[in-house]
This record gives sequence, structure tokens and C-alpha cells, in this order.
Amino acid sequence: MEKAWRWLRSLVFVGQMYVMMLVIGLLYLPGAILSAEGARRGCKAYCRWVIWTARLMVGLHCDVRGTPPTGGALVAAKHQSFLDIILIFNALPAAIFIMKREILWTPIIGLYAYRLGCVPVNRGKRGVAIKKMLADVASGHQSVAQLIIYSQGTRVAPGVKKPYKIGTGALYDQMQQDCAPVATNVGVFWPRTGIYRKPGLAVVEFLPIIPAGLDRDTFMARLEEDVETASDRLIAEARASLGEA
Repeated sequence: MEKAWRWLRSLVFVGQMYVMMLVIGLLYLPGAILSAEGARRGCKAYCRWVIWTARLMVGLHCDVRGTPPTGGALVAAKHQSFLDIILIFNALPAAIFIMKREILWTPIIGLYAYRLGCVPVNRGKRGVAIKKMLADVASGHQSVAQLIIYSQGTRVAPGVKKPYKIGTGALYDQMQQDCAPVATNVGVFWPRTGIYRKPGLAVVEFLPIIPAGLDRDTFMARLEEDVETASDRLIAEARASLGEA
């Protein structure tokens, strides 16, 4: 009976989350049209709403550990579900994403992504888009930001191993900026697919900075080691709290 009740609460939570995406998106739309900062305020308001309602409706608390970068940086994150997007974006002062170009054509979301300065890429043409972004930063047409990339290229369930894509290393070389690795355990509570949300403490953790200037192979090896080791630790912590093996 208790599990059925949790399923129902999860269903209501997920439903209202998408309804409020539309409501908040429309509410902040005038500001988003006028400026990137207006778009960022709207996105942060939505992030706060999801975090608050997750705690209130399904007992899922959220925690951000470590020190998020405040200046220009490459943020190379573990991706397990929509929740890590929410937590990482909310923790950073000027986050933008590398994203599929098709998202630009999504109603409301596409406009917000465009106004934030997210980097849309076609498959196989990421380098061109990044060069333009760096040129815009240098010319003052785009503010210095924390560029978020998911190094495995997709959501990966806890405990599943998937190789890190070399594109993160190429960006690290090209940007010549420090990299902030990010680990997480959110997938234990909020799976990559499905409705059910488990109560507990979902964590994203900003790990020690990897300084600019390492060779690509050294950087990729360190990034994967740091993120996977920390994520495994957080996943074990989460499963222990749930009484899971």
C-alpha cells in the first residue's frame, strides 16, 4: 500500500513539474525575450520549483557539494537523469549547455536556450560551434560562462559503465580553461526513464578543479577516474540510505 501511494505521489509530482515548466516559462517570457539575464531568472525559478516540490511531494531532498566555479570553466558532468541538469544549472552563476540543435525548435525551451547562449551543435560539427562561442566571448558579444558538457554523451544509469567521449578532451584543449568535474547519484532516486521517485538525498558534487594545460590523454584519464570514483562513492551512500545492496 505504501509503495502504491509513493507511485501516485510520483505521478502527481512529474505531472505538475511539466505543467509548471509551461507556466513559469510563460510567466518569465517577456524578460527572457529582452535579455539573457531575464531568461536565466526564469530557468532558475523553475529549478527552485522542482527542487522544492521534489522535497515536498516525494521526500526527495537535494544537496550540492563542493565549490561550483564562478568564472569561465568547462564543467564536465556525470549525467543520470533530468535532476542533475536542474541541480548543476541552479548551482552555477552563468551556466550554458552544449545541446542538440533540434532543441532550438522546441516551443519556449528553445527560446530560453537561445537567449541563454547555449551552444547548439549538429552531429559532427561541434568544433565549429565552439569556435564561434569562444570568438563571441573574446569580442564581448557573449559573457564568460560555465560551459556544461556531459562527457558520456547521454544519461547513464547508476552502476552502468559507458566510455567517455573524446569531445570533452577536444573542448578542454580548445578552451584552455580549467575543468570542473561533477559527480552525482541522482539516478538512484530519479531514474533516467519511468515515473517512480524514491525519497532520500540526491547529490551532485563539484570535484577539485582539473587545471588547464594538461595533455589530452592525461586529462581524459584523470576526468574519468575522478568522476567515476566519486559517483560510485555517492551511489553507494545513496543505496545504503535506502537499505539496498
